[in-house]
Amino acid sequence: MQERKITPKDLALCALFIALIVIGTFLKIPVPVVPFTLQFLFTMMAGLLLGGRLGAFSVFGYIVLGLIGMPVFTEGGGIWYIFKPSFGYIIGFCIAAYVTGMVANKVMNPSMKRILSANFIGLGIVYACGLSYCYVISNFVIHSPIGLSKLFLYCFWLVIPGDIFLCILSALLAYKLIPLLNKMKHNERYQSFI
Repeated sequence: MQERKITPKDLALCALFIALIVIGTFLKIPVPVVPFTLQFLFTMMAGLLLGGRLGAFSVFGYIVLGLIGMPVFTEGGGIWYIFKPSFGYIIGFCIAAYVTGMVANKVMNPSMKRILSANFIGLGIVYACGLSYCYVISNFVIHSPIGLSKLFLYCFWLVIPGDIFLCILSALLAYKLIPLLNKMKHNERYQSFI
């Protein structure tokens, strides 16, 4: 099966999601100990609404902007950011957007169960990348050792409830929006034949 070419409209939608991810990075919800942002929500929505390929492309665009020095990450930007223990979560966002989008959009109008399953698979990917990267960077690169118990406490247990909430919220939004987007696409194709 041949991949569809990226259109100017696709690029515009990707740019929109890059902007939403940046905004989500700085929308901080005050919770004790760990800062909670809406970055994860918009990376998941990119995969769910744009599909795996374009969703990952959007998140990748966000990562590139940050690495070339634009202050779009929670603590700025620049190539040095790859040495931040939290950078693994950002890598995970890109992979998760792809997988979430592919799983959810295997059918035209996915069920809530399919969307939630896709989101939780994406969440698992984000945490697998984030925790692994944090452990390796902290212990072997920047020599700021962190044990597994502290790693799981600060980088998993304290933040997972909020991300589970975002998985559910994005599933509810996507469940309503995907059929609308599919209907719009169908109408556009129909109009092009007339």
